[in-house]
Amino acid sequence: MSIGDVIKIGLGAVVGGLLVFIVYSTLNTVWWLPEAKREGREIEAAEAMAATSKAIGELSNAADQARVRRRLCTERGGMYNFAKGECNEAKPVDND
Repeated sequence: MSIGDVIKIGLGAVVGGLLVFIVYSTLNTVWWLPEAKREGREIEAAEAMAATSKAIGELSNAADQARVRRRLCTERGGMYNFAKGECNEAKPVDND
């Protein structure tokens, strides 16, 4: 094996490594990372909603519970329906 052959093999390994890196980085940026962010947001929102629901349930009376629910509804951009005692939330905007 000559020096030229060793150099060719080395360059082939470097070029192959760069190609693998470029493909992996592209897949990560375009596909995997946005999906992971979306899943993380959904999990975080579910945990926050569970904690909020638990805290509301621990309030002393129905008037306090209704007041907190109304405030949370308006803070999230919804319209509170007093007759039904429920929140009509605005549709979420996708920022992606």
